[in-house]
Amino acid sequence: MNRDLEQNINGLIRQALQEDLDQRGDITSDALVQHHGSAAIFARQQGCVAGLVVAQRVFHAVNKALNVDIVFGEGDICQKGSKIMQISGSALSILTAERTALNFLARLSAIATMTRQFTDKISHTNARLLDTRKTTPGWRLLEKYATRIGGAQNHRTGLWDMFLIKENHIKSAGSITKAVSDCRQYMQSHGFTVKIEVETQTLDEVQEALASRVDQIMLDNMTLEEMRDCVKWVDGRVALEASGNVTLDRVALIAETGVDYISAGAITHSAPAFDFTLLLSD
Repeated sequence: MNRDLEQNINGLIRQALQEDLDQRGDITSDALVQHHGSAAIFARQQGCVAGLVVAQRVFHAVNKALNVDIVFGEGDICQKGSKIMQISGSALSILTAERTALNFLARLSAIATMTRQFTDKISHTNARLLDTRKTTPGWRLLEKYATRIGGAQNHRTGLWDMFLIKENHIKSAGSITKAVSDCRQYMQSHGFTVKIEVETQTLDEVQEALASRVDQIMLDNMTLEEMRDCVKWVDGRVALEASGNVTLDRVALIAETGVDYISAGAITHSAPAFDFTLLLSD
């Protein structure tokens, strides 16, 4: 994990625990649970596990003295009933951290699991799955971490690290050619260099983008036939990214057109929560 992700995780954990504990803390467990004990987290479904280190940090944020043993590795496939983590120490601390830890596990494992489902569908091709900016506010770095665990490749992190010239930008500039030229002038005047990608909807637009020597071309909401035509015409001269209407049922067909990348917002915005439970053993 890089420094930015580390800071993001620590900040989210502090915020999540503050939401739960406020000033009084876990009053139910504080009133009823005083003993030491052990607990385990079990998966209630099959899937790709992610966020184990984050969950471990939640328990240690509540009580550094807790012993937290991770049984599964990040990205491992667990089965229904698999024990993925063992915790021992203050039962009060374990129960105080329980929901926050499970929330992180449920969200990140959900994303990793859905991502793995998509990447498995296209594994017979050379296409790579990309994530998008369709993430939970504040969680982007962590959710993009989960997509990597699931086998995807991160696309741009934000609006600052890549030019992505979309339909509205093209309308504002007047043409793809003018938009690309303006972006290059912007880089030169501001003293930095990043990649330029252009969103296209027709073969004519693809041809104009290619003539502008961009780094990547997005094929937005094209039919399979249109994508195949673009792949054939471009003939490997620039990377092509398919976007729009990317579903689990359709992703293999898209990959088989020969595109280099497929971006899927669903892997972050539509991943159903992964089901975990924590059970005290004594």
